[in-house]
Amino acid sequence: MTSAMRKGALVGAFQVLLVLSVSGKYLYDRATLPRVWVKTAPVDPHLPIRGRYLSLGIEVEAPPGADLGGLARLSVENGKLAAHRSTDAKGVRVWLLGSGGRYRLVDPLAFFLPPDVPDPSRLQPGEELWMEVSVPGNGPPRPVRLGIRKGTVLRPLEFH
Repeated sequence: MTSAMRKGALVGAFQVLLVLSVSGKYLYDRATLPRVWVKTAPVDPHLPIRGRYLSLGIEVEAPPGADLGGLARLSVENGKLAAHRSTDAKGVRVWLLGSGGRYRLVDPLAFFLPPDVPDPSRLQPGEELWMEVSVPGNGPPRPVRLGIRKGTVLRPLEFH
């Protein structure tokens, strides 16, 4: 084996280890971080450059009378995604939806879809699209799976 081939094999092995370490971190986070279902709203269903995905805005709640002022830190409280004012740059940007302490993340989350799955954001009357997310200590939530809620029943969607 020549010196150039050895160097190439070493670089290739390093890249494989790098990808495996990132994948392992996300698997570990998915298993250990708190999870919560959140109501979503489609923003953009398809962008050819990125593939087939849903771009979803998610709602968060804030304590009554809270003024988040643009940056918030997210947590899971009483089975809901909650936002609290953040004073550091590690917060996520949110904006007020109306009254009652309901906010939405400024940056939507991307949920990638297999090519043969119908668009789940096309809902029947009375249905709502929800997303299960894991919530890290800082930064935005991470999408796990989608579900359809009709009335009080939430049915997770299975993509194969």
